[in-house]
This record gives sequence, structure tokens and C-alpha cells, in this order.
Amino acid sequence: MPNDTVVYQVKNRIAWITLNRPEAMNAMNQEMSGAIVSACRSAEDDVTVGVVVFTGAGDKAFSSGMDLKERAAGVSVSGIERRQVKIGPEANTTTKAVAAITKPTIAAINGYAVGGGLELALACDLRISAEDAKLGLAEVRRGIIPGAGGTQRLARVVGVAKALELCLSGHLVDGREALRIGLVHEAVAREELAAASERLADTLLKGAPLSLRFIKEAIRKGSELPLEEGLRLEADLSALIATTEDAKEGPRAFAEKRPAVWKGK
Repeated sequence: MPNDTVVYQVKNRIAWITLNRPEAMNAMNQEMSGAIVSACRSAEDDVTVGVVVFTGAGDKAFSSGMDLKERAAGVSVSGIERRQVKIGPEANTTTKAVAAITKPTIAAINGYAVGGGLELALACDLRISAEDAKLGLAEVRRGIIPGAGGTQRLARVVGVAKALELCLSGHLVDGREALRIGLVHEAVAREELAAASERLADTLLKGAPLSLRFIKEAIRKGSELPLEEGLRLEADLSALIATTEDAKEGPRAFAEKRPAVWKGK
């Protein structure tokens, strides 16, 4: 890694990407943004990694979002266009890097996940939250709007009406409420979060690597297509995976009453 603002560790086929600025509630400055992109590439390229988990260091925050102190240091009315070029695309690059990972991704939300922090979590496939975590997009109270996919991904996850409510009000919800509205998939006691995330990752690792990748592609891409086009995409991917060694190993292992040994090809 190019710096220590992100900790990257691989254990038992799980890549843990930890945002590591606890003194700043893991706010994402330019240095951390670049490190997140590098960590995403490492996880994608590492053939020993099957699942990627994002979390935050410390006990206060997953991420409080964009580093507003860093942004404020360059603020001037005459520099609005310059800042949009400098900051906006960088934020998008970070969430795009997370969304581009072809392996299953999990956000383990251990505290505040607001603004860009929630946008990063929304770019993950699955989200587990501490019950007392706080989640939301409060940009409206800073005179800005979500700029790294928040308005688009949140609406697709919780629905347009709830997304409008959360974004227009700037209100934060706790982990229990986030679970109720479908923003997260599980809410657990804070001290159980790491174990719960690892259990979920282990469950996903039981699946064939190519099956996980193709299912993710079919759902992600298919959800943006008309039904008939989505069905064609699914059929194409199904025909393609049927030619792989793992597609033969799965039924064989079932017939022989043993765990499958996946080769990822």
C-alpha cells in the first residue's frame, strides 16, 4: 500500500480493507481515496481472495465521508469549477473502484457511515451494520449533494420515496432502522460485527468463484436492463458457465456426497 490510511490484510481468502484514520472518523482525504483504489485493485487481482470486506478503524466510524477540512482549505467562490474537477471525479473513482470488484463485497459498518462513507458502503454488494451505527446522506446540510453515487444507489436500494426522505432531510438512521428499510442486510451488536461479517464471508466462500462472479454480474447489469434483455444476459452467462470445470464438479460432488473442490475455471 502507498500509505497507512488504509490497511489491507488477507486472511482465509477474505481481504479486509480497513479505512484507517480513526482520529478523523475515517474521513476520506485524497491520500486515503488513492489508497482505497489501490486496495481494490489488490483484492481484485489476488487469486487467493474470494470475498472483500470493508470496515473502519476505531469504534466511532466506518467513515464520516469526505474530509471537509481538506475540502474547506481550497474553498473560494471563484474556484467552484476548479474544485468540482478536483474533488468530484476523485470521489467517483473511489466508489467506482469498489463497485468494479467482481468478487462479492461486504461493508461492515461499525459506526458513523455518512456522506461518502455511506456511498462507499452502497457500492458494496452486502452491508452489515452495528445496531448503534448511524447512516445517512447529510450533504444537504453542507450546501452540497451526494456526488459519488449516493442519490442513485440509495434509491435503488431503499426505493425512491425513502431515498428522497433521507437525502432531503439529511437525517441519520441507526442500524436497526437501516435494517427495517432494507439499507443493510443485517444489524448486530457492535461487538459481534466482525464475527458476523466473517460468517457471511465464509458462507459466500462456499459458492463456486465463477458462479459468484456471474450471479453478481447478472443481477447488477440485469437490474439496469429491460426484462427481456436481462433474461438474455442471464441465459448467455448460464450457457457460458456450463462449459467450466466447476460446473461439472458441483453435480459430481453432490452425487458423491462430498464438499465440492472449486478450481475457479
